[in-house]
Amino acid sequence: MDHLLSLLIFLPLLVAAIILAVPSRFIKAIKLLTLGAAAAVLVLSLMTWFSFNPSQPAYQFVEKADWFGLQLSSFGYFQVQYFLGVDGLSIAMVLLTGIVGVIGVLSSWNLQTKNPKGYFALYLLLLASVMGCFLALDMFLFYLFFEFMLLPMYFLIGIWGGPRREYAAIKFFLYTLVGSLFILIVMIGLYTSVIDPIATAARAGLSANQNATQFLLQTGKLASENLVHTFSIPAMTEAANYIPGSMLHLLSDREIFGYPARLLAFLVLFAGFAIKIPVVPVHTWLPDAHVEAPTPISVMLAAVLLKVGAYGLFRIAFPVFPEAAVYFSSFIAGLGVLSILYGAFCALAMSDLKKLIAYSSVSHMGFVLLGLASFTTEGVSGAIYQLFSHGLISAMLFLVVGVLYDRYHNRQISGFRGLASALPAFTFFVVVAFFASLGLPGLSGFIAELLVLLGAFTSASANGLLSRWFAVLAAFGILLGAAYYLWALQRMFFGKFWIKPELQTGTTPQDLTAREYFMLVPLAILILAFGIFPHLLLDKVSPAAAGFVNTMLSEGKTNLPEMLNLLP
Repeated sequence: MDHLLSLLIFLPLLVAAIILAVPSRFIKAIKLLTLGAAAAVLVLSLMTWFSFNPSQPAYQFVEKADWFGLQLSSFGYFQVQYFLGVDGLSIAMVLLTGIVGVIGVLSSWNLQTKNPKGYFALYLLLLASVMGCFLALDMFLFYLFFEFMLLPMYFLIGIWGGPRREYAAIKFFLYTLVGSLFILIVMIGLYTSVIDPIATAARAGLSANQNATQFLLQTGKLASENLVHTFSIPAMTEAANYIPGSMLHLLSDREIFGYPARLLAFLVLFAGFAIKIPVVPVHTWLPDAHVEAPTPISVMLAAVLLKVGAYGLFRIAFPVFPEAAVYFSSFIAGLGVLSILYGAFCALAMSDLKKLIAYSSVSHMGFVLLGLASFTTEGVSGAIYQLFSHGLISAMLFLVVGVLYDRYHNRQISGFRGLASALPAFTFFVVVAFFASLGLPGLSGFIAELLVLLGAFTSASANGLLSRWFAVLAAFGILLGAAYYLWALQRMFFGKFWIKPELQTGTTPQDLTAREYFMLVPLAILILAFGIFPHLLLDKVSPAAAGFVNTMLSEGKTNLPEMLNLLP
């Protein structure tokens, strides 16, 4: 289908515009329009998934067109493109966004909103922005979608959140805005350093031969006014497209605070995406955002928004600066292990079930960093698997917390005992979600963490980058995960049924409704399916993971000695 990727982005935006034109009193029509848009996005993402050919290394379903440009005299030509595509690194995120998008609408169905029209329009804007991040191959376009995510999330938390919603929304906004500014700084530096060889050849009146144009560029035979600067992410990953003498050229002698500009640029870009993941110690916005956000927005935040930060590392930071990524691999793995352990210890100390799950997300996203820093096919495949698996599991976890909160308007672990006898169906899905998150074999969380640990453990012998101690410490984090989940399960669900007196409603506790079954059953099936049949995902992502690792090691290790010579 032509323009399949554009439909994934702009269909929700179109329906959001229609919703704004619908009178507020037609609440049911607004909900049905939102559900229809999310369902259509899911269908389109499934079409993309089943049509995707993992054996093809190039980007697929590519849509590329000049958006706007400006001649800047001797500086060259300013060019921005509408450039979309998917590969094995992004296809899983597209499918995950489609699945969670529908779940989020269903969980919003009975939400008591002050302004349903505004809520559902912002929800669709959020869905479109997240999908755009996973599809954009132009860094300017990626940045626009990355920034657009801020607005709907700020209002969805700040207007429809809990008692401290203003504080949580402002904290989320400021943290993410700082990360965006870091990304913007590096994006400008890359833009001034990189050209589009084909467009440059056309402006210079040369034949459209990429290799010939790159040769002329490196030998200084292209006039500066004919250079077409680009935000194209694929162009940024090719060293031959960098202007000699530019700040971020591989052999540039430019220094910032006494260190090579490329090393500092990588760290700044890494920091920008690390805030979004989030990585300890820049994680403190996440528990507050989760606690105050309504359940559907917590689902979207944990399941897909956090993944945008990790995806930025996969798509931009590591491929554009491979030598810096290799150089800082132990540092990145160390931050991953720190997040795993710190998040787990914090979860152990939580008395609020939603906050416990929020800190578990910090812990589990640390596995993504560890797998990525291992630079092994197993580790990188495991990191992608963790992104997808954690998206499903965290959605289910926040849904079950939302079910409990809908019944009793309380999330305190100490407020409940013996829920299994009163709410058996609800307890079943809680057990599935808890055990999937702690890594029980047969569920998707086990496959992801196993691959990451294998990759981290074999990194020492495969490429000599990581010590095996990283894998050992990360495995201890899994043990801590089992501790806090089993502790919460034991206290809340086993024993004689009891609810804190002030929470009692005087009516028989209600088990799951049909709508809640409709949300939880598909997630449980998917978690089980991807736990028993991991090839369903690995067949799609492993070839891309292997190519990613080969490219990173070949270019990173080859170029690193040149970079080390520039160190003071």
